[in-house]
Amino acid sequence: MENQNSEKMETTQKVERKKGGLRTMPFIIANETFEKISNVGLHANMIFYLMNEYHMDKAKGAIVLFLWSALTNFLPIGGAFLSDSYLGRFKVIAMGTVVTLLGMVVLWLTAIFPKARPPHCRPPSEFCVSANTAQLMLLYFAFLLMAAGAGGIRPCSLAFGADQLENPGNPKNQRTMQSFFNWYYASVGISVTISVVFMVYLQNAAGWIVGFGVPVGLMLFSTVMFFLGSSLYVKLMANKSLLSSLTQVIVAAWRNRHLEFPPQASDKWFYHKGSKLVTPTPKLRFLNKACIIRNKETDVDSNGMAKFPWRLSTIQRVEELKAVIRVLPIWSTGIIISATINQFTFSSLQASTMDRHITPHFQFPAASFAVFAILTLTIWVAIYDQIIVPLLAKFTKKSNGLTLKQRMGIGLVVSCLTSIVSAGIERKRRNRAIHEGLANVPGGIVQMSAMWLVPQHCLAGLAEALNAIGQIQFFYSQLPRSMASIAVALFSLGMGGGSLVAALTVSVVKKRTTKNGNVGWLSDNLNQGHYDYYYWLLSLMGVANLLHYLIFSWFYGDEKEGEEQSRIWDDKEAIEVEGTSNA
Repeated sequence: MENQNSEKMETTQKVERKKGGLRTMPFIIANETFEKISNVGLHANMIFYLMNEYHMDKAKGAIVLFLWSALTNFLPIGGAFLSDSYLGRFKVIAMGTVVTLLGMVVLWLTAIFPKARPPHCRPPSEFCVSANTAQLMLLYFAFLLMAAGAGGIRPCSLAFGADQLENPGNPKNQRTMQSFFNWYYASVGISVTISVVFMVYLQNAAGWIVGFGVPVGLMLFSTVMFFLGSSLYVKLMANKSLLSSLTQVIVAAWRNRHLEFPPQASDKWFYHKGSKLVTPTPKLRFLNKACIIRNKETDVDSNGMAKFPWRLSTIQRVEELKAVIRVLPIWSTGIIISATINQFTFSSLQASTMDRHITPHFQFPAASFAVFAILTLTIWVAIYDQIIVPLLAKFTKKSNGLTLKQRMGIGLVVSCLTSIVSAGIERKRRNRAIHEGLANVPGGIVQMSAMWLVPQHCLAGLAEALNAIGQIQFFYSQLPRSMASIAVALFSLGMGGGSLVAALTVSVVKKRTTKNGNVGWLSDNLNQGHYDYYYWLLSLMGVANLLHYLIFSWFYGDEKEGEEQSRIWDDKEAIEVEGTSNA
């Protein structure tokens, strides 16, 4: 039996190796790159589209964009479960690609047809009519389609790329996968850098019709590219029982809550069919009751399978659920850092009131300052992977240099510095505007270079490079390969939570600070508001989040233990490539 299983595993791995590899990367990376253009490149300048074409005030426009971002980052968890439990990553990415394209076409139509928007006006001399319900619904429908498309692409693209390169039998596999995560993120960053600058400039210079039409063409090209590479991909079968099996563990543990624990050293009382583990780990011990066999004659059939899965789960399923629960406290710290560093909407508004001239005849687009964050992220990834890791490895004796938890923690520290620097620069900008007599001139340009905003963007990029990539690799390493899409989606889910927290923060700050007729911190007139106070609030949130992370990280323990455990869970007999069974 063991020889048959060994031969099956070897045959599966041989089939996998015939496909995949570096040759598939252009197709996969191109797909996520152009999806990023639709949601990141378009998002960068969208505040001005909402203000100028839909006549929204600054705070309302920011809330709409935060909610769009939240939806974009929440839906990937659904795409992850759909991928890992039913359809597989390839099919989910394919559907997400088509839906994203449709969403971009609908957004393009809002720019093409004048009746899709309220009548044009020139405030403050003209009264501006607000968008009606139908116009807003069309706009929000475009956002919904793009968010749904991202829900299919984002949780699966990175894991799908990892599937093409993953080779556990290679002793250098761990280092290969670390480089893959770094360079994958960097390659997308480079593309987004180009898109943020080019697309924003195109929208400002050629108008919204051309500015929205070009991304449609690029996304169409991406869709064609992804399907052209179909025959080259490694396509892992979905684990059809993933979602239900995790639920079964909870139900079984509750139903068996009154059972006494058998001796830990004994394996005959624990159901371990199809699992390499014969006894459950002591962590989160209350879940172990889900895999206790009450009576072998009534609980297990002649083939060794559980007769009632809602009363008896395998040790492997119990340990998988434990892994998800254990990473949740550390995952929760990603919510606040996402809320505090992704403040590009307000920094774009600040830039629009400052001197943005690079040359006497060219000024940098206000919405393109986010490019400095992406550039910093990309450059840091290259330096970290090629220079810093080898140097640190000499001292730490670890191939990865810093541990993933250390990397995430340093990122949180940098995120606090980001908000502090942002507050200081905004205070300087506001004081300069008042000194120049622009307190009552909302559109007045302060004689202060917008390049003062670059440091806060660079710090935000560095924080993301350290924390975000660390998070993705941490979740991927601590969960079994069968849950890879869910591991990646956890990061996206944290970003979605961050967008909701950011939207809630803006809403609360606006409501609380405008009481009794006060101007408010987030006034439409930046010179009368106190956006610096808002940044100080984000700084306090960041410091509190850092303290929480240090506590959760200490409780989590050694990440190496979780990584080794996840490799044990990976039962290669259960992972088959589509088509293998028909070969």
